[in-house]
Amino acid sequence: MSKLSLHTIINYSPNFDPIKRKPKDIKFIIFHYTGMKSEKDATSRLIDINSKVSSHYLIKNNGKIIKLVPDLYVAWHAGISSWKEYKFLNHNSIGIEISNPGHNFTYKNFSLKQINSILRLSKILVKKYKIKSQNILGHSDIAPERKKDPGEKFPWEFLYKKKIGLMHDIDQKILIKKRSLITSHSEQKMFIKNLNKIGYPKNIKINQRKYNKILTEAFQRRFRQKLINGIIDQECLIICNNLIKKLKKKIS
Repeated sequence: MSKLSLHTIINYSPNFDPIKRKPKDIKFIIFHYTGMKSEKDATSRLIDINSKVSSHYLIKNNGKIIKLVPDLYVAWHAGISSWKEYKFLNHNSIGIEISNPGHNFTYKNFSLKQINSILRLSKILVKKYKIKSQNILGHSDIAPERKKDPGEKFPWEFLYKKKIGLMHDIDQKILIKKRSLITSHSEQKMFIKNLNKIGYPKNIKINQRKYNKILTEAFQRRFRQKLINGIIDQECLIICNNLIKKLKKKIS
């Protein structure tokens, strides 16, 4: 019996597709925050048949993991979303909700117990389903025009150091020197193009300038968490280029 099994509380949600998928269909982990004032209310919503939302796991403030939907069933957590050629990522992902009031209700740091549970659960899922590091994402990555979670306080860098997820490896001194330095129009266009190569969705609905800002903010929440302003500066540019190089190495 795995450690995860020993520490998982079962509280099944009725909000899932009834047809089982195959283990090989699971290619992504998507992190969310609950975005509600009360943990109790968030839990109730995830198991309420009328809410039409769920996830596979919920990590409570105290680090306890609640299993809401078995892995091989499709939970309703991603909604309208895309990443590379994948659309509506519910079908190919495992959703993990983490208790946190979010940006609308005094967004706070994730607790140490939560972070330890995120790491432990992620390691088990990555090993079990052979999930690639570049396919470990936040809700704001796959639906940037709608979502901000898990947000700029999510421990992406910590997880990366523990071999979970993708992150740049540029020295902080270099980054600080590049921060807020102006980019040319052609550099900005290349930045957005590279975000699409990484996997971020292309604009299909709104004004391009507005979408570029939204997309840049999503990128910053993930890869440049100290400043979220939607402005493509030289720091954003070198981070993005670093990620592109890393992804090319993984493919080759």
